[in-house]
Amino acid sequence: MKSLLIASIAALVLFNPTQAAGDAEAGKAKAAVCAGCHGPDGNSLAPTFPKIAGQHAAYIEKQLAEYKSGERKNAIMAGIVTALSEQDMADLGAYFASQKAGVGEAAADKVELGQSIYRAGNADRGLAACIACHGPRGSGNPLAKFPALSGQHASYTVAQLQSFRSGERANDNLSMMRSIAMKLSDEEIEAVAQYLQGLH
Repeated sequence: MKSLLIASIAALVLFNPTQAAGDAEAGKAKAAVCAGCHGPDGNSLAPTFPKIAGQHAAYIEKQLAEYKSGERKNAIMAGIVTALSEQDMADLGAYFASQKAGVGEAAADKVELGQSIYRAGNADRGLAACIACHGPRGSGNPLAKFPALSGQHASYTVAQLQSFRSGERANDNLSMMRSIAMKLSDEEIEAVAQYLQGLH
């Protein structure tokens, strides 16, 4: 219940009705520079680069803006976003949101634990269920800018959860992801990441 309340509050805080409207066709032309890492349609083949096909446009815009401001750090992305305008970011968000996300496959021996953490969390440790913000199928919440996670490369998800846990990544609203990741063991992080890779 507490997790749902936090998610609802965050949705109200983060919703920005004045955000620039993106043009997917314009975004397609601008996405050529993204293809080397993320693939031409946002379905990256390298597991260290995230799949961004089908991701919410507002989430993509937020991440691009935070790479540009330095709030989110990545040496490769910092160079890519330098010349991007707000309209460019909106167009890229619209383009990748319009693409169909590919689905991965979960390691069978990780699914039970991953599903348990994702769907129920762990009340004894105050660990919120991922489903509260990211939904039953991992489709996220576009108004709250909670990303879609279904089908994401497990190794990328592991890296992000570890970064939240260490505090290296700190662009989460109200420290929500940091507080959750700090309660996850390495085994749980790997299991959740594997579960998400096969979720659709």
